[in-house]
Amino acid sequence: MPVNSINTNTSALVALQSLNTTNRELDKVQDRISTGLKVTGAVDDASSFSIAQGIRGDLKSYEAVSQGIANAKGVLTVAVAGATKISDLMADIKKKVIEGMNPANTSAQQQILAADYVQLINTISRQIENSSYNDRNLLSGGVDINVISNIDGSTLRVRGNDLATGQADLAANTDLDTPSNAALALVEINAYISIVNTALGNLGADTRTVNFQDEFIGVLNDATTTGLGDIVDADLAKESARLQAIQVKQQLGTQTLSIANQRPQVILQLFQG
Repeated sequence: MPVNSINTNTSALVALQSLNTTNRELDKVQDRISTGLKVTGAVDDASSFSIAQGIRGDLKSYEAVSQGIANAKGVLTVAVAGATKISDLMADIKKKVIEGMNPANTSAQQQILAADYVQLINTISRQIENSSYNDRNLLSGGVDINVISNIDGSTLRVRGNDLATGQADLAANTDLDTPSNAALALVEINAYISIVNTALGNLGADTRTVNFQDEFIGVLNDATTTGLGDIVDADLAKESARLQAIQVKQQLGTQTLSIANQRPQVILQLFQG
């Protein structure tokens, strides 16, 4: 039989404990709704939080890889544009050389063609110099660039292409001063056109490879983000339903505590008779 006492109100203590538990549940649900996360720290779920932190680190690493690939794409885009412009220019130069091979040219005409030729060859040099991005030039020196391709540190090789040496040889060793010199220049021009076409092929292939890797990293990043969400994201529809249930439970707990606190008043009535 329970003891009626004004010193110890057991019912009130039980009701208070129950209400405190309900309040803690309510705080947790409200945190999940406000943050959208069911795991906000190690206290919530130590193992899940540890895994989630590792995945967040991977996601930041993917961002760094994507930035590196973006830089490589910039270098390649500029190089392709420059090589394409040089290829177009070589068609004009070849036309000029063939005009210079005409024995019927007057001396004045030959000199005009020769001067135009020199200007066009020098233009190639300027195109090569201008095909630089972030201090990297894939058309000068033939130096390869290694590009980070994944978070494990693996890299892709972007091939350098040396168009500068061939241009320098053309500038130093060819001219259109005479039809016979123009004929010799045509051989060198055709050889340089082959070099330019090879460079375009290399740049196109490397661009496709880098673009594919960029897309692949994007897919990996999305998949990793989805996996992280499965671990830490809260089901807001479920949490909303829980919130309403806990709020009702809180109201009932408050009423129960109020009733329990009124029980000592019964003892007072015993002394009023």
